[in-house]
Amino acid sequence: MIKRIAFQGELGAYSHQACRDTYPEMDPMSCRTFEDAIEAVRVGDAALAMLPVENSTFGRVADIHHLLPSSGLHIVAEAFVRVHINLLGLPGARIEGIERAMSHTMLLGQCRDFLALHGIHRVTGADTAGSAREVSQLGDRKLAALASELAGEIYGLDVLARHIEDEGTNTTRFLVMSPEPDRTRRGNDGMMTTFVFQVRNIPAALYKAMGGFATNGVNMTKLESYMVKGSFTATQFYADIEGHPEDPPVRRALEELEYFTSRLEVLGVYPADQRRH
Repeated sequence: MIKRIAFQGELGAYSHQACRDTYPEMDPMSCRTFEDAIEAVRVGDAALAMLPVENSTFGRVADIHHLLPSSGLHIVAEAFVRVHINLLGLPGARIEGIERAMSHTMLLGQCRDFLALHGIHRVTGADTAGSAREVSQLGDRKLAALASELAGEIYGLDVLARHIEDEGTNTTRFLVMSPEPDRTRRGNDGMMTTFVFQVRNIPAALYKAMGGFATNGVNMTKLESYMVKGSFTATQFYADIEGHPEDPPVRRALEELEYFTSRLEVLGVYPADQRRH
């Protein structure tokens, strides 16, 4: 049996951390792009893919909503990962001697207060784990990286300062993708159903389509729209709701939704992560 889980990014990325935290028994498989991670599962090189879909500070991850419906994979779990940012330096380096910090531009922006307090200049890197690797390779004790502690472990860097992010709630939500759906489970913290749909071209179609969730008491935790194939008239919606399609209220709400849509596709039914609440 394949025991690999694919993710986008280098070893030490926050997606790698999500894999280790959620599936410690599986071997992480680093992929260059989201498409590569999906393809690794489709061709059988990996059993699962861990894909970030949204961040509490920066919103949804670009392109993911377009990739999920066409991936041919199914959502079987979700994972919430707290993004703790650390200042990583070469062994023997001291925070007083750090002049520059390298990382992805998003992480640099999340540590403005700390960097300003210590007079550390920002250097934009390709990504977090890649910045840690580069600091390790360059051998400059005046240069540090902003990344996860996992990246420090992998690239032999010391943690000079922990949890230096300005905001204390930065969290990324990941979806776990599998070749086969699994609707047999029931989670201790409830169930989630994710689907995409396109409304019919009639007046108030979206309003009427959403009515079934309100009248049946089904909580919709996410609803986002995006254009399909560059068209200004074809809009697709991505939604997360609480519950299982076999629950009578959810079943009735989806039946009503289907009446007002030209397309409805369930992407996954999976247990809610306990950290969701």
